[in-house]
Amino acid sequence: MSYRIRHATDHDLAFARDLTCRNMLRYYIDHDLLWQDEAFDAGWRYRDNWMILEDETPIGFFSLSQDSRALYMRELQIDHARQGQGAGSWAIDQVIDMARQARRAALRLTVFDNNPAQKLYARKGLRIVGRDECFLRMQLDLSTAVL
Repeated sequence: MSYRIRHATDHDLAFARDLTCRNMLRYYIDHDLLWQDEAFDAGWRYRDNWMILEDETPIGFFSLSQDSRALYMRELQIDHARQGQGAGSWAIDQVIDMARQARRAALRLTVFDNNPAQKLYARKGLRIVGRDECFLRMQLDLSTAVL
């Protein structure tokens, strides 16, 4: 597979929102949370959003934010039909490179505690550093990580 990323535009918002809702709705239901398109759209506006393309076809995206200490992966979504084929792993590698280039000491993310994606994150070196209700907080310390 040939993957690449590009900055997302406002035209990508509907794709990203619909993909996230399809992928995450079961976790929202499991944890008695309410999915809100408006909340997703508000987050999209202030995050650094990247489309994941296979050849030229959008198959997913990731969203980032950062502070002086860490790069935060706010979303990583891959189309269900493309999951398990390496796109998510490849995308995490891109995010780790971005964190290093930005000279951040850590990559951090939050994942639902029943989301199997946490296994992928652990394989990439992220470790659980905390729990909040139905979420796991995970972190990769980049100052010591060797990948």
